Amino acid sequence: MNLDKAALSLESLGNPTRLSVYQTLVRAGPDGLAVGQLQARLGIPASTLSHHIAHLMRNNLVSQQREGRVLRCTANYAAMNALLDFLTRECCQESGC
Repeated sequence: MNLDKAALSLESLGNPTRLSVYQTLVRAGPDGLAVGQLQARLGIPASTLSHHIAHLMRNNLVSQQREGRVLRCTANYAAMNALLDFLTRECCQESGC
């Protein structure tokens, strides 16, 4: 991950609603949640949720799959781990701790 990609990911997660969506999907595990389940858990309007999911998808933090009439959202754990690695990779390098 590079600085620009990390900045885009952090910008996406800098919105409280998007961060709530992302945290909920991370907690849900690799099977993710149907959009309706996600909406019920967060209590936000469908159009608002759709907007925030699209934003997270543009930055590769969330993916969405169609299962018949259901849209299932999942967190992109590889992207999450890459962001965490980017943020911690050089921790304390200059201080020698």
